Amino acid sequence: GGEASITRDDLTYNTSNKQLAFLQHIYRALKPGGRAAVVLPDNVLFEAGVGTDIRRDLMNKCNLHTILRLPTGIFYAQGVKTNVLFFEKGTKENPRQEEGCTENVWVYDLRTNMPSFGKRTPFVDQHLAPFETVYNQEDRKQGEWSFIEQAEDQTQDTETSRWRCFSRDWIQSQKGDSLDISWLKDKDSVDAANLPEPDVLAAEAMSELSEALRELNGLMQALGADESKLKRFRQ
Repeated sequence: GGEASITRDDLTYNTSNKQLAFLQHIYRALKPGGRAAVVLPDNVLFEAGVGTDIRRDLMNKCNLHTILRLPTGIFYAQGVKTNVLFFEKGTKENPRQEEGCTENVWVYDLRTNMPSFGKRTPFVDQHLAPFETVYNQEDRKQGEWSFIEQAEDQTQDTETSRWRCFSRDWIQSQKGDSLDISWLKDKDSVDAANLPEPDVLAAEAMSELSEALRELNGLMQALGADESKLKRFRQ
C-alpha cells in the first residue's frame, strides 16, 4: 500500500515540509529562556508561503541571534547545503516575550570559497574555530577574514568579511523575511558587470559554433560519410 499520511494538530502552521515542521516543533517546545541550535537545509531559509510565516513567527517568539552557513558535505546527502540556526525563547530581558524578540541576526558564511567536505576532505575543529571565536565575543563586532585570500592592497571591510550583522528591519524590507543571506563573491563565479557587450558575446559564440561545425565536418569526412550526408549536415 501507499505511505500513511501523517498529520499533526499541535503546530500553528500546517506544512508538508518536514524540516519546517521540525523547526516549528523545536521553538514551540522551548521553555522561556530556552536555547536551541538546529541544523537545517537551505530551503527552510527561503521557502515562501508557510515558510515565511514560520520564519516570521520564529523571529517574533525567539531571538534568532545567529546563523552559520555551512559548506556542503557536512550533514544530509552529499551536496545539500545546510545551516545552523541559533535561537533562544523570548529575550534576555523578558524570557516570556512573544513579539519582536529578534532585533539583529548575525550571519557567519563558512560556505563561500570553501571546499566541499567529505571523506577525502574532512571537516575538522580548525574550520569551526574562527566562528567559535566571534560567536563567543561578549561585544560582537563585524569582521572575520579566516579562509579568505586578501590582496595586499585590499582593505578588510564588511563586504569581504565572513561575519556580518543584519537588522530585523533589513531582513523584512530587503529580503521579505527570507533568511538566505549571502554577500561574499564566489571566486569562481563570473561577474556580469565585467562581461563584454551582448553583440560581442554573440559574435564570439557564432565564431565558436562555426569552428565546431568545421571540425565535425572534417570528422565526418574522415569517417567516410558520403557527400549527400555532408550536404544535409552543412544545412
